[in-house]
Amino acid sequence: MWKTILLPLATVATLAACGNTAGEQALIGGGAGAVGGAVLGGDPIVGAAVGAGGNVLFCQANPGRCRR
Repeated sequence: MWKTILLPLATVATLAACGNTAGEQALIGGGAGAVGGAVLGGDPIVGAAVGAGGNVLFCQANPGRCRR
């Protein structure tokens, strides 16, 4: 179970490409999370939700660390 949530979130954090708005951040993170969830045999919808939330939170908290 931890792989379904932790690994897609780690993927998003590693590949964080913030975007200029919160919507772009959610879209990029959601896409990476969905792919990560599908690759790991988890639910891509859950991966997308975790990825979107994780990327927005990361980018908002660390704006200087995001690659734009």
